[in-house]
Amino acid sequence: MATVNPYIYFNGNCEEAFNFYKAVFQKDFTYLGRYKDVPQTDRHVFRETDEKIMHVSLPISRETVLMGSDNNEAYSQLLTYSNFSLIVHAGEKEEADRLFNELSRGGQIKIPLNQAFWGSYYGICIDKFGIMWKVTIEAAH
Repeated sequence: MATVNPYIYFNGNCEEAFNFYKAVFQKDFTYLGRYKDVPQTDRHVFRETDEKIMHVSLPISRETVLMGSDNNEAYSQLLTYSNFSLIVHAGEKEEADRLFNELSRGGQIKIPLNQAFWGSYYGICIDKFGIMWKVTIEAAH
């Protein structure tokens, strides 16, 4: 079975963002690599030599790994738009409330968590890094 995992690019604050997500989801990184760690033979693609994040993986559930990196020259032309949001399907109301409250801290609440007309418990926020999150509990069928 195929899986889809979100990959988020940041403009220099990937480490700060992923430490925030690590605290929100109460999980640990399985990988964190920096541009300075790229072998010299690959420096023609990755020119950065500082502490910026080349790749980070944060498993947030058995099926989903949140991944990301800081932008670099190799990807800058590919990243010209952002028309997505990340949706978290919580298992229970308390978990949804906690995740929504933590993700929205320092950001913006666009739609407060509430019972939606289609039956789901649902809300939208934009975190302090500009990432849109939808938090929901699916309606019972």
